[in-house]
Amino acid sequence: MATKPHDSAATTGYEADLWAMADTLRGSMDAAEYKHVVLGIIFLKYISDAFEERHAAVLAEWGEEAAEDRDEYTAENIFWVPQEARWAHLKGQARQPTVGETIDRAMEAIERDNPALKDVLPKNYGRPALDKQRLGRLIDMVGNIRVGDADARSRDVLGRVYEYFLSRFADAEGKRGGEFYTPRCVVKLLVEMLEPYQGRVYDPCCGSSGMFVQSIEFIRAHASGNANGGEARGDISIYGQESNHTTWRLARMNLAIRGIAGQIAHGDSFRDDRHPDLKADFILANPPFNVSAWGGEHLVEDKRWRYGVPPKGNANFAWVQHMVHHLAPKGVAGFVLANGSMSSQQSGEGEIRKNLIEAELVDCMVALPGQLFYSTQIPACLWFARRGRRRRGEILFIDARKLGRMVDRTHRELTDEDIARIADTYHAWRAGDEGDGYADVPGFCKSASLDEVRKHGHVLTPGRYVGVEPQEDDGEPFEDKMNRLVAELREQQAEGARLDAVIAENLVTLGFAPLGEDP
Repeated sequence: MATKPHDSAATTGYEADLWAMADTLRGSMDAAEYKHVVLGIIFLKYISDAFEERHAAVLAEWGEEAAEDRDEYTAENIFWVPQEARWAHLKGQARQPTVGETIDRAMEAIERDNPALKDVLPKNYGRPALDKQRLGRLIDMVGNIRVGDADARSRDVLGRVYEYFLSRFADAEGKRGGEFYTPRCVVKLLVEMLEPYQGRVYDPCCGSSGMFVQSIEFIRAHASGNANGGEARGDISIYGQESNHTTWRLARMNLAIRGIAGQIAHGDSFRDDRHPDLKADFILANPPFNVSAWGGEHLVEDKRWRYGVPPKGNANFAWVQHMVHHLAPKGVAGFVLANGSMSSQQSGEGEIRKNLIEAELVDCMVALPGQLFYSTQIPACLWFARRGRRRRGEILFIDARKLGRMVDRTHRELTDEDIARIADTYHAWRAGDEGDGYADVPGFCKSASLDEVRKHGHVLTPGRYVGVEPQEDDGEPFEDKMNRLVAELREQQAEGARLDAVIAENLVTLGFAPLGEDP
């Protein structure tokens, strides 16, 4: 059985308690602001734990001079933490009114001595609006957990706490939270379907880097065993871009806590594409839905619009074509879009969709159940676009709207079984005759020919193709069933007449005229 979404990453046992304490300390501060306060402190504790563990080991073996040698840490991929940024120093200052300035100086020192973190860490803890008493209590609270030592790193404690907090902040922020957090089950589904074992992975709107983290987890989960003969799979190269500066910093921190290197650029992917020459093997993305102010009026002649100029009032098909433009000759993209993208005919969107289909780029469409996202109640779907497709002349449609389970009054989650069912269906279909065999399942999946899609006006809504789930046959012949049902109806009618007579009798006994007669 799958666990709740807020607990799906919570294998360390205290994420919920930690969140409850941290949220209490938030007070009246807006969640959008507070997330950077608390996540920055947790990140600081992580690098301090790793540093202190290594410091103790070097001190015991080589002495004090070696323990202050920066190379002893960087050689082990551990961030160097200068004296003024070490946790013992911060904890000693936690109750002082200047604790905010102390943390800011610590962040600056860490960035100074670790170029990989330059311009990434939050450095505004000293601002007057931040309650210093609450900040000190937050330091005390985080100080009670180990998130960066070897044992914690082996269990990815910080990664799971970090992801748990991101999901809860998304919940607290409502719509704005969706700008940087994609539910874990949706990311896992995309990753399981695309299988990004080796190559260049790109996300043009990477948010907090959830797609990349899941890709690395996927590789590690499949690094040995029967799936690949016990051989470790190759590494991947990560490329991303994020327009929101504070979210970009979250992305960099999210990768840094897991030791993942990636080229994550800050900027608008439409108007300032920071990876203009990239041809990616895998693209995973959850672009913001139906964005109207995306600057399309300045990009009418852009070379990326090979299949049609996207409407100025909706960026959906600008995202689609941007990703297609960045695909390698055999690359594949999986991305989330609003359901309207599958059927809209407005402002030339239908023509762009038609051109993408006729160019044999659309590989698979998945209709998702509702209530998966923190950011929107708009129904969503998954598109899969692939160059060099094996199943030419066909598109796989999967209707997953009935899958998943409610984990609270407003949120649904796809279970591991749901994810496996969808991914296995896609893989069997792609394998064709070489695999275990694919078969259409009425009400769930259908491999439709391009002629069928043309008859439907190039609309890609899976419900149009998969049909209706068959009702279970109870084995009773139709004639026998009708005779039985008619007999039951006559019995019920007779019983109704008997009850009417009893009621009429009782009314007469009580001095009332029978029903239907004048008194």
